[in-house]
Parts: sequence; C-alpha cells; structure tokens
Amino acid sequence: MSFSDTEIERYARHLVLPEIGGPGQARLAAARVLVIGAGGLGAPLILYLAAAGVGCIGIVDDDTVSLSNLQRQVIHGVADIGRPKVSSAAEAVARINPHVLVEPHAHRIEARNARALVAQYDLVADGCDNFETRYGVADACQAERKPLVTAALGRFDATLTTLRPFERRPDGTPNPSYRDLFPRQPAPGVVPSCAEAGVLGALAGMMGSMMALEVIREITGFGTGLTGRLLMIDAMGMRVEEVGY
Repeated sequence: MSFSDTEIERYARHLVLPEIGGPGQARLAAARVLVIGAGGLGAPLILYLAAAGVGCIGIVDDDTVSLSNLQRQVIHGVADIGRPKVSSAAEAVARINPHVLVEPHAHRIEARNARALVAQYDLVADGCDNFETRYGVADACQAERKPLVTAALGRFDATLTTLRPFERRPDGTPNPSYRDLFPRQPAPGVVPSCAEAGVLGALAGMMGSMMALEVIREITGFGTGLTGRLLMIDAMGMRVEEVGY
C-alpha cells in the first residue's frame, strides 16, 4: 500500500518507529475494527484509532448523547446532546482523519445479531457497559475466530485483556475464553451501573487509550500483548497489577 504525501506527513511519527514503520502503518490502514460502545471507553478508543489511521472503524451503539455523558465521553460535545452517539462519533472521526471510514451501527448488539456483525471485521474492541453484551460479544468473537480486546470500568478501578480462545498456547492448551475468566454473569442488580455508583471520567479516558494501544499492537504486531494477562488498574492507589491466566 502506498501513502500520499499528506498521509506520510500525517503518520510521520509512526513511520519513523521501526516497530511500526511503513508496513505497520499499511496494516493499520487495511484493518477493520469493530468498537462496541461509543461511551466512556469507546470515546477515547475511537479517537485514537482514527488518529492512528485504522482504515475502517465500525461503531455499535443504540444510545443518544446526554449531558451526563460529557463528564467522560470526550468524543461528544454539548451540541451533540440528543443525537445518536454513532452519528456524533462519526463526525468527530471525520474531523480528525478523513482517510478513515466509519460504519455506524445504531442498534443494540445481541446474541441474535452479534456473529453476523463481528464476522465483518478483523478485530473487536468491547467497551460496553453491561454484562449481557459482554458475554454475547465474547461468544461471537470466539465463534468467528476474531481477537477481542475487552475492558471494564468500576468506580475507581478497571480491567483490560485480549482474548484469543481460538488459538493455542505454546504448550498446546487453548487460550482461555471470556467465560473461562468470568464463568457466570452477575445477577441483575448486583453490580450497580455507573449512573448509580459513579465513575471517574479520567479513568475512562486512560482505559480507552490503553484499549487503543492494545488494538494497534494487535494489528501491527509489535511488543507483547495482553493475551493470557489481565491488567488491573486501581485509580485510588494509582497501582497497576497483572494476573496471568
């Protein structure tokens, strides 16, 4: 893939990195990434994927922008209140990088439609805010053999990992699935929503950016990713811990 002079200038800081360079930037431009949710995690994730030059970003969200979103969902603004989040996010991407195609999906992703949607993309990044969707997306990614970068937010804590259960470890055993990590969905009402418990806005920005980093790493292949590693962030104590699985 060849880049125009404008694109070479745009991606110059990537192109001079030996770990990315021209081949890595070409892989980003050819990639199709599905983002689940244009909220607290999805907002910074989408912004950085667009800035990095990911060729196609699918965005799934059935919600509209509200004033209370703006404390953390930095892809939206006051003028977007009442608009579909996918529309607001698509306009933000166009402002940042006109070379990126956005495919908006203004509906809820569920077990009945997840596999068909996931199958259209190379990689999925899940930043949704409910357990039913997380399990459904993880099952669809496993069935369609698509890598899944998944993160979750608490009040002052967060987790991040990458799942490739359709591949095997060096010892021949399969990589764990989402259901291996979290066998049972919490009962309804056990885990309060962010509207009930609150969430630190800057933590959402931090984790969405880390999701973008992991997606870019998965596409370009540099470094060591999070497959088999669960990253845990404690914003109260400013600690980062890791658990292997």
